[in-house]
Amino acid sequence: MSLCNLDPLTENYDVHFYIEYMARWPSLFTIAENSDGQIIGYIMGKVEEDPAYLSFSDNYLPWHGHVTALTVAPQYRRLGIAKLLTEAFERACENQNAWFVDLFVRASNDRAITMYRKMGDNPTSKSAGEDAFDMRKPMRRDKKRKHIRENGEEYRVNPEDIYHG
Repeated sequence: MSLCNLDPLTENYDVHFYIEYMARWPSLFTIAENSDGQIIGYIMGKVEEDPAYLSFSDNYLPWHGHVTALTVAPQYRRLGIAKLLTEAFERACENQNAWFVDLFVRASNDRAITMYRKMGDNPTSKSAGEDAFDMRKPMRRDKKRKHIRENGEEYRVNPEDIYHG
């Protein structure tokens, strides 16, 4: 068990979930270690898109990177590790020609929202079921910011409006 996974704010998954991500999207799974080789942070995600038949939906998601988990052990926070992990993830998504990178962050997590905003992410919508923002950062492919919604904090999305494939 890593120092990250002992943190109550970190979502813990079954080991098979981690293995699936490492096997399917190895370039989108990055860890940070301390000098003793202990994992002190990691980011894991995937590239995906909604099925073509949903392309006329307001909530359609084209080819994009999605951050499933980003965590840094409490004693290593505020050192820039999350920023480095996120930058590595974004480079990997650029290499896969993604339109944008997105992630969900709890609306109450002010520190994370501030950090993501500083790195260029914008809230695109707010979940109606659970108070969370869909934060998005455009990649080079999205020169016109087609997939970024201004004033996204005001745009509500219901869970049933989102494809969960």
